[in-house]
Amino acid sequence: MHDPVYFSGQFLLATPGMADPRFARSVVAICSHDENGALGINIGETLEGIRFHDILKQFDIDTTNAPDCDVFLGGPMETQRGFILHSLDINMSDTLQVGDSWGLSSSLDMLNSIAQGRGPQRWTIALGYSGWGEGQLESELTQNGWTIAKGESEWLYEKESGDKWLMAWQALGIDPTKLSSGFGSA
Repeated sequence: MHDPVYFSGQFLLATPGMADPRFARSVVAICSHDENGALGINIGETLEGIRFHDILKQFDIDTTNAPDCDVFLGGPMETQRGFILHSLDINMSDTLQVGDSWGLSSSLDMLNSIAQGRGPQRWTIALGYSGWGEGQLESELTQNGWTIAKGESEWLYEKESGDKWLMAWQALGIDPTKLSSGFGSA
């Protein structure tokens, strides 16, 4: 028997064969993956009509010195809950360190720190998360719904590409339009 493979600190890229339309063109940063399941934050799709300042205002946090940016749809679960993926130059008590790649935080302290210019140098914010129960992600991988990519933590903070899904595939040297949406068996 072999040891299970876990993918924390890597990325899931939705394949053209992804059956669930909620995840089409997703780039999911896997923050936790073990025998009980997986948790990731989708950085492939931004939310229309919601910006970082809007979130700060909901918590009465002063936006005067805060940068404004897009907010990602982190996934279909708990979409009212915010998550910050960030560089490891700042760790707070709630920070989940994802290998040596990035941190995941969800505290008001982190929001306040970013708004006051005392937060991490690099960060991305999302509402909601993507989650898989025990064995679910592994099953979806065998059904060709996802591809695992080592990727770079820079993918989290990329703001120029406009299409992170396409950017991620191209970084792997793959043209996703040439991929088959189905799969066969031998």
